[in-house]
Amino acid sequence: MAIDINNVLKTLGIEGVNLGVSTGQKWHETKGAVTSSSSPADGKEIAKVKNATIDDYEMVVKKAQEAFKEWRLVPAPERGEIVRQIGLALREYKDELGALVSYEMGKIFQEGLGEVQEMIDICDFAVGQSRLINGVSLQSERREHRLFEQYQPLGIVGIVTSFNFPVAVWAWNSALAAIAGDCVIWKPSSKTPLTAVATQRIINKVLADNNVPEGVFNLIVAKSSVMGDNFLADKRIPLLSVTGSTAVGQRVGGIVGKRLGKTILELGGNNAVIITPNADIKMAIASTVFGTVGTAGQRCTSTRRIIIHESVYDQVRDSMVNAYKSVATKIGNPLDEKSLVGPLIDIHSVNNFRNSVEEVQKEGGKILFGGEVVEGKGFESGNFVMPCIAEAENHYKIVQEETFAPIVYLIKY
Repeated sequence: MAIDINNVLKTLGIEGVNLGVSTGQKWHETKGAVTSSSSPADGKEIAKVKNATIDDYEMVVKKAQEAFKEWRLVPAPERGEIVRQIGLALREYKDELGALVSYEMGKIFQEGLGEVQEMIDICDFAVGQSRLINGVSLQSERREHRLFEQYQPLGIVGIVTSFNFPVAVWAWNSALAAIAGDCVIWKPSSKTPLTAVATQRIINKVLADNNVPEGVFNLIVAKSSVMGDNFLADKRIPLLSVTGSTAVGQRVGGIVGKRLGKTILELGGNNAVIITPNADIKMAIASTVFGTVGTAGQRCTSTRRIIIHESVYDQVRDSMVNAYKSVATKIGNPLDEKSLVGPLIDIHSVNNFRNSVEEVQKEGGKILFGGEVVEGKGFESGNFVMPCIAEAENHYKIVQEETFAPIVYLIKY
């Protein structure tokens, strides 16, 4: 059944121009720039968002500080009940939110649904954890005394999410922070702000129905020039969870570490699969192909290198090429159930892909399949590429770098 994206937007409450600042139940007018979000699938504008200013940021932080004083005193199982209801609300809008994730980010619809399911799953997990916050009791050397541990919430948790998992990463962090008694401030990727606005709208009713203090679940859509270093250096935020490149993580670690803050960093990866002589080649190919082309290679867990024993190298190489030929016929609109590979997020990513294809050849590698930008009807956005297989050696400079796109290097050992 075809997905009507206009109906999806209407159901999720996405308007032509949307407010980008929320402190839970309330949305706030801002004087920041109005930016648009377009789909990488067809290049069309989806909607606009009003960005926050530094004054809006200050307002949200102060609201979160006030909310923390009340939220931290709510019993953990009661906090878990709020998270349970958020999970139920996400279940109700799973199809619509999954479709928006797919359309705004570019991953295929089934992956969009899977991402929302991850949000639901972490809510379920957090509910259980809300009844397991405990501490040990120890013997004291002093009479009529005992020693015991008691966990205390940190305060405000800052969450910076990336475009490739625009809502799941927020859920992983916020569900657990909430049951621990912390308040959260979410800065979503500027490439996928509408999925964040939609998610915040979904949880609005839960917060209102349960009279959750304003400032526990906060959203700020803002440019990095407004929130970047200000967010990282803010001593009022004891913990920052950031998803991004390794370079971003190094910068975050330096700024937050300078003030002795805490960080959770989910960064890049250059992951490898090793195929040995006694491997089940058929199973290895099937699982590896998903690892290389899933989400069009835009995952920190994407497979970038396949290290193959020389005795089975030719068989694996030929099988991979044949599998990619099949995948090539299923590149297209991510909302089309027949598609297995959607677009890259933007032209910048396309250019990085093309540069990597050129670089591996300059270093002596050989392209076995793909590497081109896909053109023609249905690909007018310019963001679709043909997944690439290249023969390479592990010491190549480009092989040691993460290309956030569907290029995989075959390496013989």
